[in-house]
Amino acid sequence: MTPTQLRAYSTVVRLGSVKHAAAELEVSEAAVSLHIGQLRRELGDQLFTRTSAGLAFTPGGLRLASRAAEMLGLQDITVLEVSAAGRGRRLLRVGASSLFAEHAAPGLIELFAGRAADLDVELSVRDPGAFPALLLGRAIDIAIGSQPAVLDPALRSRPIMNYRLVVVAAPKHPLAAVRPSAGQLRDQTWLLGPSATADMGAVPSLLRRLGVPEERQQIFQSHAAALEEAKRGRGVAPALSFTVAPSVRTGQLVQLAGPNASIEATWYALSLAEQGTPSAAAELARFASTPRAIQAMMRGSGVNVGHFRPSVHVTLWS
Repeated sequence: MTPTQLRAYSTVVRLGSVKHAAAELEVSEAAVSLHIGQLRRELGDQLFTRTSAGLAFTPGGLRLASRAAEMLGLQDITVLEVSAAGRGRRLLRVGASSLFAEHAAPGLIELFAGRAADLDVELSVRDPGAFPALLLGRAIDIAIGSQPAVLDPALRSRPIMNYRLVVVAAPKHPLAAVRPSAGQLRDQTWLLGPSATADMGAVPSLLRRLGVPEERQQIFQSHAAALEEAKRGRGVAPALSFTVAPSVRTGQLVQLAGPNASIEATWYALSLAEQGTPSAAAELARFASTPRAIQAMMRGSGVNVGHFRPSVHVTLWS
């Protein structure tokens, strides 16, 4: 088996189509089919068949799917580690939910990376629903954000910070002076950051709890941009209580009152439970829950409006 064959197969599994896999890999469909055929002959397994409902995988095909992602992840991290070792440095890859990455991660990682002169920290924005697959596939070393409802036994979870999500609006907004009902909130224009597109997290949970329809949701490239629109009186916006506290104190925003306009949640650090977990990941998981780290997260500068790109955002602290 070659990495090229495994990458072709893993992409077919993920996208459910040879055609789509070829487009993503920027090769011909024939090339993808050739790699799959070579795997079938070498392993003596059909791996999958095409049906009217899509691809149907054999037991061996499903086993290869998980192993392929793991092997490719190990290959990628080995290349990075060898390169970093050649420069006398270590690399820690952190995947984080967009809300954490935008507001809390800068303060935490700047403080953590400053503790070790030989450590590079790479932060990428990820969907919390993909955390388990990314960790098991060795695409990242540690994930910070919402915890899955059912935790894989191969993963370790550590709560690092409780936080409160509140709903804010401009001082002249009609709901600013009342305790809004769920129905009143449901009918507002909601100004949202990229975390609203995820399946997990405080923002999606709040929207589901209130039953806010999609046509009432406006999603911006950053949570900071959504808050700027809220200050202009163009709707209501969910926000971390500690990030909007200065704006509330200065009268730029008003925190809406009542139980319908807030939700409590927790950020977790997830990592592999096995002994091979990078020591830097375990150290960050422990450090993130310390009072000093929590203060850094709450006092961090965050990301400025217009400088946050959830789909491709990768920041390297050195």
